[in-house]
Amino acid sequence: MKKRMSCLISLGAVLFLLLYITAAQAQVLRVGDSGPVTDLSLKNELQHAIERGLGWLAKNQSPGGYWSQPDHPALTGLVLTAYMGEPTGRMRSNPPEFVHKGYQYLLNCVKPDGGIYVRDMTNYNTSVSMMALLTAANPAFEPVIRNARNFEVGLQDDFDKQGETDNELDGGIGYGGTYKHSDMSNTMFALESLYYSRNLAQDSHKADQAKDLNWQAAIRFIERCQNLPGSNDQQWASDDPQNKGGFIYFPGDSKAGEMELANGRKALRSYGSISYAGLLSYIYADLKKDDPRVVAALDWLQKNYTLDENPGMGQEGLYYYYHTMAKALAACGVKELVLADGSKVDWRRDLSKRLLNLQNGEGFWMNENGRWWEKDPVLVTSYAVIILEIIYRGL
Repeated sequence: MKKRMSCLISLGAVLFLLLYITAAQAQVLRVGDSGPVTDLSLKNELQHAIERGLGWLAKNQSPGGYWSQPDHPALTGLVLTAYMGEPTGRMRSNPPEFVHKGYQYLLNCVKPDGGIYVRDMTNYNTSVSMMALLTAANPAFEPVIRNARNFEVGLQDDFDKQGETDNELDGGIGYGGTYKHSDMSNTMFALESLYYSRNLAQDSHKADQAKDLNWQAAIRFIERCQNLPGSNDQQWASDDPQNKGGFIYFPGDSKAGEMELANGRKALRSYGSISYAGLLSYIYADLKKDDPRVVAALDWLQKNYTLDENPGMGQEGLYYYYHTMAKALAACGVKELVLADGSKVDWRRDLSKRLLNLQNGEGFWMNENGRWWEKDPVLVTSYAVIILEIIYRGL
């Protein structure tokens, strides 16, 4: 894959991803001649909320080293990623014993094929666990990450095995295991782990052992999930103002359903969380920030910005929506969003205040709507802590 400037700039080291810092983020720390933007009061509040969230997670680890479910190491992976992103760095520099125990549990889930899973959802569990291993910046984990990376590459869909993208699902990646087709969310998780581990694949001593994704096929799949007829060759793609630029779950299927347009056509509805996943996937595939596909995605997201719900889905997947939002907007260096009415919003402060208000008195977060496991406080608290850490570093 040709190296070029994108929303994310490679710093050539695994340490880069520990903080999810980008060149774009560094630029927004200074505005005009006003000097560094600081908000010590808000940062202190965020630090306190992060510590309370991590404290709750520490108390709710299983004796076996995992969090929540032993069959899904991704849940433990999200917790460990949250710990490694703690703003003071003390968890990274001197991890407590329970963190070591969590990493040992992940290593116990490594399979001979290189995947990190127990039985099912092999891509989801492997890709999220890879991120946890990467954020540890432990050289001892590198062989595991390399093997997991090769496993992930092998999950890319190519239904006729000809290297073409004649099937609309070709190029993407799904849950893996018994789930047989690609989707935008799992593709995003896979591309994230492959993007941040690429320096290991490029290691001159190990390059002959590394596999790489068919990135052009991956981009084709992402295009086929976007409501953008100019680049999407699927007949359902709509350029009506309500959907243009946004994303659906996989070609021909939207979790937000469909709507009838004024001309009698039916459009598959774009929705918030998966549109941020699509934007992130374009970033990980090294599309430039001014690429029309990226511009269209960001335009839809700005026009549909809200923190009251996951646009198009209500309360379903609300924290996943916040999670993909924070990652995508930070990666693209967006400080303010320009809304449909022309007003501007500082999404970092907006989202941080929202999460501060939603934190439970015991320190955890939970969605009352249980879709996509969001009644699990371990999952949702991990999302929330990671989001606050991203925001903290961007203030």
